[in-house]
Amino acid sequence: MQRVDLQEGLSFSRIVYGMWRLGDDADTSPAHVRAKIDACLAQGITTLDQADIYGGYEAEEVLGAAMTPDLRKEVEIVTKCDIVAPVGRYADAPVKYYDTSRAHIMASVEHSLRLMKIEQIDLLLIHRPDPMMDHRETGTALDEVVASGKVRAVGVSNFKLHDWTLLQSAMKTPLVTNQIELSLSAVEAFTNGDLAFLQERDIVPMAWSPLGGGALMSSNTALTMVMDRIAANQGVDRAAVAVAWLLAHPAGILPVMGTNTIERIKGFSRAFDVDMTRQLWFELYTAALGKEVP
Repeated sequence: MQRVDLQEGLSFSRIVYGMWRLGDDADTSPAHVRAKIDACLAQGITTLDQADIYGGYEAEEVLGAAMTPDLRKEVEIVTKCDIVAPVGRYADAPVKYYDTSRAHIMASVEHSLRLMKIEQIDLLLIHRPDPMMDHRETGTALDEVVASGKVRAVGVSNFKLHDWTLLQSAMKTPLVTNQIELSLSAVEAFTNGDLAFLQERDIVPMAWSPLGGGALMSSNTALTMVMDRIAANQGVDRAAVAVAWLLAHPAGILPVMGTNTIERIKGFSRAFDVDMTRQLWFELYTAALGKEVP
């Protein structure tokens, strides 16, 4: 499995296992969770993507129940904070909101460390742009959690370039990634500046929902017909084609793949078997746009 350096001393596997559905599985036993992780490790997929809100604030604890000291040495753990929704430990919240205050970031880090039974988070992301963000307070808090050793690196998710530059302007620690929506069903970032901003700065993007939330696997459209033809010609499935399309981009995108089906997990690395030429890339892009490029 290819690896990508986010900063000195921190590298991620080119495909990331997304755990947003971990708590939704009928079987959340430590043995079953470990079987999923082992299926990833067998392919060289070592990076696990979490968020405090996943599973109604329960997914981190599900992972923690399966965590052992030996496993911790084999994986990198990403998690996120700042969304407060009226479920789980925030059931009394009167409304869903974002909280990028120092107090909330510090409390979230402590919750995540305790629930996942780890001593350090490899990458902490601010999950959503907060229209009430005090960038100096938030930036100082992120610097602080890195300086404390509780977090190795920090980044953001779903930020626009102006959100990024505002937060970074108040920080000593560099932001190392932006996890954004990228897929054949969400192509806007390829031309609206989101991806170009990261490329210009040699910042590695992470892509959430690389299969369009499953829509690319279940729908029958002009796009999926093209995907099926390419998949048949190359002996793979639609998922491999969709992920290979992202992997082929020079930005070095890290697709975050989420499923609870072990057989599907075992097929993640089939994306590397696809010969994604420039012509095939644009054929898929054209189908995704629904029109010829200008």
